Amino acid sequence: METPCAIARSLEVLGERWTLLVVREALSGTSRFADFRRALGIAPDILTSRLKVLVDAGVLERRPYRMEGQRVREEYHLTPSGRELTVMLGALMQWGDAHRPYAPGPTVERWSADGRPLRVAFVDDEGHEVPLHDVRFQRTPAYPTA
Repeated sequence: METPCAIARSLEVLGERWTLLVVREALSGTSRFADFRRALGIAPDILTSRLKVLVDAGVLERRPYRMEGQRVREEYHLTPSGRELTVMLGALMQWGDAHRPYAPGPTVERWSADGRPLRVAFVDDEGHEVPLHDVRFQRTPAYPTA
């Protein structure tokens, strides 16, 4: 039975540590199996499993490629759904930098294309940032009752 909780459904796809690191690398332009392995230091069986989960969930798509003189292989590219994870990964980075800082300082910063620093925030339907103390998670009629 499908769980009604959006967080639980998301974690079914994204809840394993390596999965988010694969997405992080894909957002940085990594697309080939060997490059994911090299960047992450991940075992091939784990990477194969994580890539399958992400493809099956529509986060990544496979595209064939062939280097001259070699067999056809597959690359992995983010789908629009996968690109939307930029916000979640940005929020995780922002939280980690604030609450689990790396002594030498942040290893990645978030910047707009026009060179402005970015941070992740809630924005209302009129484009105004909403302070966290004013954010409410409101249950809908679809929320299950006991």
